[in-house]
Amino acid sequence: MVYAVLDIETTGKRVGQARITEICVVRMEEDKVINKFVSLINPQMPIPKFITQLTGIDDDMVRSAPNFEEVAERIVEITENAVVVAHNVNFDYPILRSEFKYLGYNFKRKKLCTVRLAKRLMPGKFSYSLGRLCSSLGIPLVNRHRAEGDTDATVILFQRLMQLDSDGIIFDSFLNSRKTFLRSNVDRETFAKLPQRPGVYFFKNSENKIIYVGKAIRIKERVLSHFYSKSESERSLCAATNDIDFIETGNELVALLMEAEEIQKHLPEFNSVQKKSRIPYCIVHYTNQKGIIQLALDRKSALDLGVRPFQRREGAIEKLTELCKEFDLCPKYSGLQRIKGGCGHPANLDCSGVCRGMEDIEEYNRRAKSAIAALSDSRRNYAIVENGRSREELAFVLVRDGSYQGYGFYNHDDFVQGFLELENFLIPQRNTFYTTRIISSYLNDKTRKIRLMVPELIHSDV
Repeated sequence: MVYAVLDIETTGKRVGQARITEICVVRMEEDKVINKFVSLINPQMPIPKFITQLTGIDDDMVRSAPNFEEVAERIVEITENAVVVAHNVNFDYPILRSEFKYLGYNFKRKKLCTVRLAKRLMPGKFSYSLGRLCSSLGIPLVNRHRAEGDTDATVILFQRLMQLDSDGIIFDSFLNSRKTFLRSNVDRETFAKLPQRPGVYFFKNSENKIIYVGKAIRIKERVLSHFYSKSESERSLCAATNDIDFIETGNELVALLMEAEEIQKHLPEFNSVQKKSRIPYCIVHYTNQKGIIQLALDRKSALDLGVRPFQRREGAIEKLTELCKEFDLCPKYSGLQRIKGGCGHPANLDCSGVCRGMEDIEEYNRRAKSAIAALSDSRRNYAIVENGRSREELAFVLVRDGSYQGYGFYNHDDFVQGFLELENFLIPQRNTFYTTRIISSYLNDKTRKIRLMVPELIHSDV
């Protein structure tokens, strides 16, 4: 779970009238701080004297500070996909939303209040104000009533509250307080044991048969989302579930591959997307009667994937068009046209005239072979190295000749320098259309920093 712990200082307390004078946001993944943003903000109105007496922030301090509009994008970025956490969040959050409303932006995040959490997890305290709570718990609180000081103290308080709710049940109940938890045959202890780590989970019925397989970056959060859903299909799934099992994978890639394999293996009743083996489109090549190398589209089974599989015909056509442009190929001999005589493609793909007998066939075939080589470039040997299930472990996904071999796990102190050593830890798996698509999407994701191990034993970032 990602959290954005924040505190704001304002010109007053009334939503719609009070403006922000200072903000601090700390982004956390689980209990680890990963980013921080602090800034004074020009409220574009005078700061009342009693506010200055409380916070120490006066008109001179904010005169050269940025307006809220200038920091709004940074606030959106640091709180994206996060739960907003504050001490008395029902004060900070509405005023923050009001500032965004001035800009015509609908700022909306889930929220958690450390006051409410503390009352639930630390009952019997004399006071739950931030100052007194920190004093009773020995939490340092420097620069009281300044955004950064209050936020830093709230972060430590929040971390302690997380430790008191190690199974996450209280946090989940607060986050989903407005949702109805579906009636369940699953024991409460089963939910409590679910980890907030990547992996695959299995819903089982009263006969211990797997009826649903899913993958998640945070297993517990994803499983609970099924039981808070209002959809009829989710209600049916949860009503039929008597037990939940899981396998940790350490990372999303192995989770995706394992999910695909388990769905094909068990054909669960409530999984519909992958139960049928789709026949993908493949770009194939052959030499025609004129001796010209010709490209074409073909449908092949998932067990005979050919050079490059595509889920949709449009994707294959797009790739053929790219090859025609890059290697000056003839649309007619590239599977893009079925006409007599010379080519004439609407996308203005000009060829050098091989279709009209105006070009040497050997020269054309040389370019066609280059195109095939470029298309087949993915058919190589490599291993994708990812995080393992613990700090001492690494995971890998092995590909040979462009074909997925399986995954495995090894410790940092294991002697692994290349492919031969990886074989000792490999858990063999089937190469299917789904696994090929998963790996291809992973490698093509420009937002990822990917570690590859290649036969030359070089680790590289892609």
